[in-house]
Amino acid sequence: MSQFRVLAGVLKGGGSPFLRWRAGGLTWRCWAHPKRGCSSRTDPLPAVVSNSSYVEEMYLAWLDDHKNVHESWDSFFRNIQASGPSGEADERRPSALLQGRVLSHSLDVAEKVVEDHLAVHTLIRAYQIRGHHVAQLDPLGILDADLDSFVPSDLITTIDKLGEIELRVGGCLYGLDESDLDRSFQLPHTTFIGGQETTLPLREIIRRLEASYCSHIGVEFMFINNVNQCQWIRQKFETPGIMQFTSAEKRTLLARLIRSTRFEDFLARKWSSEKRFGLEGCEVLIPALKTIIDKSSAAGIDSVIMGMPHRGRLNVLANVIRKDLDQIFCQFDPKLEAADEGSGDVKYHLGMYHERINRETDKNITLSLVANPSHLEAVDPVVQGKTKAEQFYRGDTQGKKVMSILMHGDAAFAGQGVVYETFHLSELPSYTTNGTIHVVVNNQIGFTTDPRVARSSPYPTDVARVVNAPIFHVNADDPEAVMYVCRVAAEWRATFNKDVVIDLVCYRRFGHNEMDEPMFTQPLMYKQIHRQEHVLKKYSEKLIAEGVVTLQEFEEEVAKYDKICEEAYTSSKDEKILHIRHWLDSPWPDFFTAQGEPKSMSCLPTGLDEEVLQHIGQIASSVPLEGFNIHPGVSRILRGRADLVKSRQMDWALGEYIAFGSLLKDGIHVRLSGQDVERGTFSHRHHVLHDQEVDKRICVPMNHLWENQASYTVCNSSLSEYGVVGFELGFAMANPNALILWEAQFGDFHNTAQCIIDQFISSGQAKWVRNNGIVLLLPHGMEGMGPEHSSARPERFLQMTKDDPDHIPVYFDVQQLYECNWIVVNCSTPANYCHVLRRQILLPFRKPLIIFTPKSLLRHPDARSGFDDLAKGTKFKRLIPDEGPASQSPGQVKRVIFCAGKVYYELAKERKQQNLDRDVAIIRLEQISPFPFDLVSEEVEKYGNAELIWCQEEHKNMGYYDYVRPRFLTVVANKKPIWYVGRDPAAAPATGNKSTHLNELRKFMDTLAQRLAAMFST
Repeated sequence: MSQFRVLAGVLKGGGSPFLRWRAGGLTWRCWAHPKRGCSSRTDPLPAVVSNSSYVEEMYLAWLDDHKNVHESWDSFFRNIQASGPSGEADERRPSALLQGRVLSHSLDVAEKVVEDHLAVHTLIRAYQIRGHHVAQLDPLGILDADLDSFVPSDLITTIDKLGEIELRVGGCLYGLDESDLDRSFQLPHTTFIGGQETTLPLREIIRRLEASYCSHIGVEFMFINNVNQCQWIRQKFETPGIMQFTSAEKRTLLARLIRSTRFEDFLARKWSSEKRFGLEGCEVLIPALKTIIDKSSAAGIDSVIMGMPHRGRLNVLANVIRKDLDQIFCQFDPKLEAADEGSGDVKYHLGMYHERINRETDKNITLSLVANPSHLEAVDPVVQGKTKAEQFYRGDTQGKKVMSILMHGDAAFAGQGVVYETFHLSELPSYTTNGTIHVVVNNQIGFTTDPRVARSSPYPTDVARVVNAPIFHVNADDPEAVMYVCRVAAEWRATFNKDVVIDLVCYRRFGHNEMDEPMFTQPLMYKQIHRQEHVLKKYSEKLIAEGVVTLQEFEEEVAKYDKICEEAYTSSKDEKILHIRHWLDSPWPDFFTAQGEPKSMSCLPTGLDEEVLQHIGQIASSVPLEGFNIHPGVSRILRGRADLVKSRQMDWALGEYIAFGSLLKDGIHVRLSGQDVERGTFSHRHHVLHDQEVDKRICVPMNHLWENQASYTVCNSSLSEYGVVGFELGFAMANPNALILWEAQFGDFHNTAQCIIDQFISSGQAKWVRNNGIVLLLPHGMEGMGPEHSSARPERFLQMTKDDPDHIPVYFDVQQLYECNWIVVNCSTPANYCHVLRRQILLPFRKPLIIFTPKSLLRHPDARSGFDDLAKGTKFKRLIPDEGPASQSPGQVKRVIFCAGKVYYELAKERKQQNLDRDVAIIRLEQISPFPFDLVSEEVEKYGNAELIWCQEEHKNMGYYDYVRPRFLTVVANKKPIWYVGRDPAAAPATGNKSTHLNELRKFMDTLAQRLAAMFST
């Protein structure tokens, strides 16, 4: 098209640019062959039309055979001949009169030819860009998928009314009229509608464009800024006859549609009053998913990880994952008793893991459907994280073996922000899964909400445009169109390793669930739905009419599957116990016993050899690459680390380094993710060094510790919490022998990831019998940084812990950890921080670990540990007792202060200033939950004459007080109180005023001093 534009400009501007145009590598190619109606010359048209010899050559060719020249020349010569004297046509050479007429009219004719071709090229491009707006996508025929009935003015949608349309839109949009419909036009290189032909009549051009872009498939792709990708898509949808299926493929599609439809019918007959969130109205989803899996398997994929909402989940489990039907049917039995620990979940939330043979490719394939709560789209980043992890551990850097499929609802896809967050991870180096296939089950309704009030975008899928993912809209009542789109989507992902979206425009035959009445709010839609024929009926009749199957074969296939369902139903009645473990989506067969239990109930000491400590310390304080220029500030930090190592001391950063490095030595992969984690929010970590002279040259010393170590991944994330925490949770699902950590920039930033924390991390094991060892690092402390940068909200995590405040368990340490739902700690020393990270891997099971990490303590001179605290045989201290003078004479101690975290150092300083080292004991709770009843009881007994005080820097209605108080009272059998010292209750976690902060701190320290002074006055 650019050649036409250049030519049009030249025609208007004279002949001087011709040579420059040709020299630039552009030659006029539209009229390059006699069979296509032109000379074999490649000279630009403007130059030749001003040359009488060229005109004579064209004229002589036309006299021999009118087909030898382009039809525009044919028309031109006919007009000239008709207007000339009789007998002139018999001359073999053009007369002077003819030459004069040619020369006088040639420029106008050429310009008209160019303009008409430009118009046709523009029309073709208009269809490619906007054809989807008029595609017939709604199976019900009552809605427009893009919420707009307006037909774009640059589309000629009815060729029989071309003139009327041109008049309606202004009369000269293209400068074409009905007389041009049978004119042939040269096709541009940006279309494939011609097949092997390079010219087509306008009428045929429009017909083929409508067939490609305006029938049951609407393609959105022209926003993609990659020419090759656009050409690839054009070729897939424009090539004539490309959407063909063999009889065998049609029979397979019919068989899959039978299973999908009859499964829902069977459930509806047997359990008519049960919620099951059936797939009626989008039964084509099952053959669609199977087609994607078939094509992906053929391309080399052997593991597919899926996430989906509840609609159609049971059908997917039955007919895609191949979960035993009797196991599904027994879920409807209200008398079934659970055999596993935990509370379980409703049947349409459960997941599954299954390895089987793909019948179409005869290859092994593993399918995993991740369990999901009712929070729509929450599973998206979890699936991506699990997929990334499997790719990582298998060395599948291009995603050729492992892939993900995400299914969505239309309202949730448009409305849930985590969809956007997940898309924005898709191209990031440490998060990409090399392309995900998204399938949107577009009900054209959200519960009871119409699309026109549920989204502002034309389509529910518009969010995908931000990552240049092509979007294929398809009418779900056209099974073959759906299958073709799925085939193309799988090929796209295999070819370009990028996301792609399939928008299955369908309907929901019943309400939001089977008990809901949709006529209350969508009466017209559901009147049409009640009249709508089932897709299975329509497609089976089509294939019977085509002779692909007979009616008898169809009925036999239906009866065959009905029999399978009935037999499974009979078998399901024998099930008396529900095994939630049978629905596990991420099994660890080598980590647990065959029954899914820990192989032991002990934990090895977490201490280390001196040689290991020294080696890690040396690497942590050096640059392992030659000629690497680091920042002077970083050089100063490394020198400080080196001094610590020489003195056998460690600060917080070095303690973390030792924990990670020692695990890497043992073959444990460590992954640290979050905002600014490479350097650390507080500039303490510096795990990624940047060359100050060479752009993009980096060094990760942690990957240079040992010759055969595991790899260390540290990656700054996008500015996302919900999506990234979900991603890391999914990553931790794949392998128990890995330490996966997410660090918040500030502790309270986990607020926006609360859904993942509540629905997956806190309760995931109880609902789905799924262990997970993810670690959350949450910077916490009242340090005058304002209400949003102070508290990590420990009260929320402690409220969700499941240990009983009124019951002292029989077993502690490992057994107590096994029975909890997660572990909450606030370490006050670098050594204990290192120990708890190592313990996380050495435990014989996995639990989420919540660590409230320090800010000011990162550089506090007293917050250091010696190497002896990490020596061989040492381990994590759940409680750190007072080791000062007070512990030497416990009977003389009048006050015992229990606390957690940073406030210990402020209390110790105050005690020293008050000269109360022998009278006041300060005890640190390092593991808050599960509560160390045994150790607290020992300390209470040790200081039997002392009053008990809980001191915290957080406000009284926040922090740890509400959690620890009833447990302390249980320890003392409610025979003595536990007094509170700290800030008063408040609505905000902290003040935003520095002076107020200091006054609050001084006030609660004064309150403590007054209580201590009162002790001596009595």
